[in-house]
Amino acid sequence: MSHPNALLTPKGRLLLAQCVVDDGWPLRRAAERFQVSVTTAARWASRYRTAGSDAMVDASSRPRSCPRRTPLRRERRIIAMRVNRRWGPARIGYHLGIHPSTVHRVLTRYRLARLSWLDRATGKVVRRYEHAAPGELIHMDVKKLGRIPDGGGHRVVGRAAGRRNKAGTKTTADPAITSSTTPSMITHGWPIQRSSPTRRKTPSSRSGTGPLPGTNPEASPSNGF
Repeated sequence: MSHPNALLTPKGRLLLAQCVVDDGWPLRRAAERFQVSVTTAARWASRYRTAGSDAMVDASSRPRSCPRRTPLRRERRIIAMRVNRRWGPARIGYHLGIHPSTVHRVLTRYRLARLSWLDRATGKVVRRYEHAAPGELIHMDVKKLGRIPDGGGHRVVGRAAGRRNKAGTKTTADPAITSSTTPSMITHGWPIQRSSPTRRKTPSSRSGTGPLPGTNPEASPSNGF
């Protein structure tokens, strides 16, 4: 869309018409000055004489009447079949003897939702995640929580007592931790918190039966990169 000060927008048309009508310029001179054809200059000058400056805006291109438009009663039948039976344009057109493009144009005119957007059981629009701004996402916070055995862990009661408590508790006997996933923005259908066990890596999980010869399993591996 052009800005309001561009050539032959309402302001430019008004200047052209005023030069012809008010200042008495010839049509050919005004057309050459505003770089338009003589026919265009005559058209805007005629409109200015008839309705003044209000006629310099673009007129609506919508027709005054549509004699071949689909009757209102038939449009209501199309809408009723779409809402009650949830049929597509091809099936509705075959049932009513109308071309599918006509049915689609009626459904679009009344802004009915597509079948892919509806729940076939209830006929309601499926509401998915809606955000205030484009590109907005759900932020997920993931943290790992250690399993504390009954009676306390080794940091409180010591190594010996901590091992006994760990062996006596069934939920903490397995060397695993819990991963907790908490969405920062709670939405309908999302749980407040999800927990899943995460097993630690053990030396037996590597290929082979034990540590490599000449290596210290207690030492941390060096970064060779």
